[in-house]
Amino acid sequence: MAEDFKLILITSKTSQEVFDAVLKVRQWWSGYHDEKFTGDTTNLNDEFSFSAGGGMHYSKQKIAEIVPNEKIVWLVTEGNLGFVEKRDEWVGTKIIFEISNKGDKRQLVFTHEGLTPEIECYESCAPAWTTYLQNKLLSLINNGDLS
Repeated sequence: MAEDFKLILITSKTSQEVFDAVLKVRQWWSGYHDEKFTGDTTNLNDEFSFSAGGGMHYSKQKIAEIVPNEKIVWLVTEGNLGFVEKRDEWVGTKIIFEISNKGDKRQLVFTHEGLTPEIECYESCAPAWTTYLQNKLLSLINNGDLS
């Protein structure tokens, strides 16, 4: 069985700073194209949607689990990926952020459970996640902004 997409980020910031940055989804999951973002992203059962590419990507997420300074899980409840045949590939997948100590640093493990090399969007979605996480989220964690 293929592995879910996973990416690990390392920072010297505190678990609280990492956790707080992840919750500011609107700030880091945007800024590259014509993204639109609606909803709330901070509490259990909050729902939010993301769309980009003039409707080429739409997904709605619900915060399914939240453990302060340790873990955040989103469940994708709706999806329409206009660039693949099975447009609802993301529906039912989980997007997981796990924060732990790694020596004197913090490790953020991002897993998109269900995003595997077998599904069509993997070739586009995995590099897109990598870009958002490494360029936007890590910058927000380390600098408190997106500079």
